[in-house]
Amino acid sequence: MTIDQISITTTMKKKEKPSQDQVPFGTIFTDHMFMMDYNSEEGWYDPRIVPYAPISLDPAAMIFHYGQTVFEGLKAYRAEDGRILLFRPEKNFERLNLSSDRLSIPPVDEEQMLEYLMKLLDIEKDWVPSTEGTSLYIRPFIISTEPNLAVGPSRTYTFMIILSPVGSYFPGGIRPVTIHVEEQFTRAAKGGTGMAKTAGNYSSGYQAQANAKKEGNADVLWLDGAEKKYIEEVGSMNIFFKINGEIVTPALTGSILKGITRMSIIEMLKSWDMPVVERRISIEEVYKAFLDGAIEEVFGTGTAAIISPVGELNWQGRKMVINNSEIGEVSQKLYDTITGIQRGKLEDPFGWMVVLK
Repeated sequence: MTIDQISITTTMKKKEKPSQDQVPFGTIFTDHMFMMDYNSEEGWYDPRIVPYAPISLDPAAMIFHYGQTVFEGLKAYRAEDGRILLFRPEKNFERLNLSSDRLSIPPVDEEQMLEYLMKLLDIEKDWVPSTEGTSLYIRPFIISTEPNLAVGPSRTYTFMIILSPVGSYFPGGIRPVTIHVEEQFTRAAKGGTGMAKTAGNYSSGYQAQANAKKEGNADVLWLDGAEKKYIEEVGSMNIFFKINGEIVTPALTGSILKGITRMSIIEMLKSWDMPVVERRISIEEVYKAFLDGAIEEVFGTGTAAIISPVGELNWQGRKMVINNSEIGEVSQKLYDTITGIQRGKLEDPFGWMVVLK
């Protein structure tokens, strides 16, 4: 299929756009969405852009019973000169296929999906906000749709892309957060689905996150499922530690999401000739480094916050206050640089940004 084969049905009644400085994350959606279907005989077929609306599914659709689904999250930014920029979108479709492979979902044509996304964005370009810190959040996802209660991969699927304008993640400015180190619950284990971006990985963490928030924490830091010893990731972010000048992040062992912001931060740090390593790091090592005064900064990375400094880690009743709960120099520089590139304010020496033509 080519982009010429996409069908487009525009809405007869456009929505009123929200105030750009007060947009709760993921609650407002644009006028149109992209859809495409799959069956085992035809493969992926019928690409279309249609008015945003509820969808109809059989009560026996396998997504409801066995959770066979994957999703992605990326953003479109409006530069000061009016251009619309996307941050490494090809990596999101690459990761979507990686997740799909783990969940036994047929792959999509990555280049073709990017073309379809760009067409949808061209139709919805007026929805990309321009206020500092705002963006248009992009959610591609695949659900299994076959009406069948037998346990096994679905033979039919629907791929969709929906768009949602979002406000600044840090409306009051970037600030450090408090994180609870989780030891009771497990997010993922080696050989499981931790490396996939799939629904169950997130809902299974709700209880731990709720417990952590009751104690005044913003999120949880997950440890490995086997020994509850090695650090993996935060609920919605990958994690980095600056210890004695060296920046350490947990290695991708199969239970950690391959973050695109994580990948980009590593590339950026290396371009600055800063020592950065990917390896196993235990919570005991972090605590010892804290006692020794060796921890200089801790920060998370992800699509939503980009960089989220960690001001405090709580582990077994012990508080580790990082850098006096202030933003570290490296965290601030990374945030300023990557957001500057994303918004077209700074030169993009890495070739990361894709411009909507």
